[in-house]
Amino acid sequence: MMFSDNAARKVKSLIEEEGNDSLKLRVYITGGGCAGFSYGFKFEEDSKDDDTQVENHGVTLLVDPMSIQYLAGSEVDYSEGLQGSQFIVKNPNATTTCGCGSSFSI
Repeated sequence: MMFSDNAARKVKSLIEEEGNDSLKLRVYITGGGCAGFSYGFKFEEDSKDDDTQVENHGVTLLVDPMSIQYLAGSEVDYSEGLQGSQFIVKNPNATTTCGCGSSFSI
């Protein structure tokens, strides 16, 4: 699991805006979406004992044990483009993805 410099810088700036240095970005997998699974992102203050933690630029990315199975070898990145700004997951395990980029199947 990799956490790109671009994504880490964006997370750091969002944490600074919130004024809470203990926030961490959690990426997770949920069922649903047009291709079977969807990526989710949320900020949390506390990590769990069984979380995988990836650090970059002084910020931490958290992944729960169930989600890491689907995210092994993936990279969390941040993109700004014509379709707006968003965190994206580059997942080599996904066999298909949907047009929105937030849904995939294995």
